[in-house]
Amino acid sequence: MSFELAVWYEPKPITREHAEQVFRSLHRGASKDPGTPPPGEPETTLPHGEDPRPEEREDAEAYPGVTAFADRLPGAEWLSPDHVLVSMDPERADEVSAEVFALAAECGLVCYDPQRGLVHNLSPRGVYPTMEMRTGDGMIVVGPDLQLISDALATMSPQNPFTALVVFGEHFVQSSPEISGYELEYKDSVRNRMFRTHVPDLGAVQEAFTEYATGERAFLERHDWKLA
Repeated sequence: MSFELAVWYEPKPITREHAEQVFRSLHRGASKDPGTPPPGEPETTLPHGEDPRPEEREDAEAYPGVTAFADRLPGAEWLSPDHVLVSMDPERADEVSAEVFALAAECGLVCYDPQRGLVHNLSPRGVYPTMEMRTGDGMIVVGPDLQLISDALATMSPQNPFTALVVFGEHFVQSSPEISGYELEYKDSVRNRMFRTHVPDLGAVQEAFTEYATGERAFLERHDWKLA
């Protein structure tokens, strides 16, 4: 079984639920006979092997980033004139996914990860251009959008035991689930001081991560911290 990522253009940020609907619709379309679309549904798929390039559309100039993405990533598969699928071996998923996330953002596109049920939007983002989000299941994203950060925190589990935002050489925030809530850690790397606290619910963690990403530090005053 391969690891997949889907990439396309959206004019504004979308929810993970909307991204899942788009992805499922694309897969349903790809499995149908392109000569027999459902009543009222426009044909969006072509026989296997053909390349439905955006320049074949009447609105060919609408989504130039999709063409740029596919041209720069060998092996990308066209699911429709506007949607591209990237498949990879699970063993290389972490490495290749990081490349796909970055290239999609550079081309002005959203990227949907159906394995995790997460969508990468272009905005809104935090204030640190080099900030990385790292998760316990191997995801690494440079410059994640705020919705992705919040959604990723909600996927923590025994198989995905932590989420961290890191500005290397300066500071980071990290969280892990516990039996009665979540452990929340903050490190000031410049002063080499680590602080730790316990919060009862996911909402408190999401709020702290959003504040961290946007350069605010109200969460440091809101919770009782211990020097780790």
